Amino acid sequence: MVDEASAVNAHITVLLNEAVHALDIKPNGIYVDGTFGRGGHSRKILAQLGEAGRLIAFDRDLAAIESGKAIDDPRFTLVHSHFAAMQARLAELGVHHVDGILLDLGISSPQIDEAGRGFSFRYDAPLDMRMDQSSGETAADFLSRTTEQQLAEVIKNYGEERFAKSIARAIIAERNDGRAITTTGQLAQVVAGAVTRFEPGQNPATRTFQALRIFVNQELEELSVTMPQCLQLLAPHGRLAIISFHSLEDRMVKQFIRGQEDRDDLPANFPVRAADLPQPRLKSVGKAVKPSDEEVRLNPRSRSAVLRVAERTSVV
Repeated sequence: MVDEASAVNAHITVLLNEAVHALDIKPNGIYVDGTFGRGGHSRKILAQLGEAGRLIAFDRDLAAIESGKAIDDPRFTLVHSHFAAMQARLAELGVHHVDGILLDLGISSPQIDEAGRGFSFRYDAPLDMRMDQSSGETAADFLSRTTEQQLAEVIKNYGEERFAKSIARAIIAERNDGRAITTTGQLAQVVAGAVTRFEPGQNPATRTFQALRIFVNQELEELSVTMPQCLQLLAPHGRLAIISFHSLEDRMVKQFIRGQEDRDDLPANFPVRAADLPQPRLKSVGKAVKPSDEEVRLNPRSRSAVLRVAERTSVV
């Protein structure tokens, strides 16, 4: 389904039906959309809520916040904030427990397609990459101050790029020669010269751009801080649904859910009755869900999406 609220670019919401279905919406429940984007998930949640239901959505992207102004619904609240501040911001609204939380961790199509945001190597534009344009350090700022070692670690750890050292060396050499990298075109060109082998059909700069975006926006750190908050916020039988788009995120989500399911961290052969073992605070709901072939055909950007769902137990 295409979200028609985008003022500039059509944005197709990934796993729209699957994610909202996973929340098991209660008509009078309270729900959180941690990444409003262009509102595809939020609109579908609102359509299933009753008059007493409530939806609070978060986004740190100013364009997303502007887009959300089109929703005129007393049951809906949109907050300009990263979702790592979810618990505190909800408390300000008098909300301490919710019936479901959805996190769509992907970058939105408008963010990619708007050249000036600096997320894509398809355009030569200022190298920004910030999801919140009102604060923080741009990718160009980071490249102007980082060391070769730190840059190599960022590209390797966040981009899983095997040529991370060569790329970092080339970027720093370019900077030291008086050619500061300030545009996406410059960065893509330097990376292309440093990568000798890459996957067919993939731009050699893909992994480096991913790594810088994740680092600049602290995406993995925010996810690690947010998931425990979700656990505390969810009421018994409340649902947590998370859509991730690369292996680093999905691995974190899977490990978090598994860690809350299997809380038996006592030493092997420790004498304790089964009834006294720590009980799970989350339980997985179904298997990981991926887009259908039809969805991938209509929206190729959905191909790497993975949805994982867990339900809160009554264990404190």
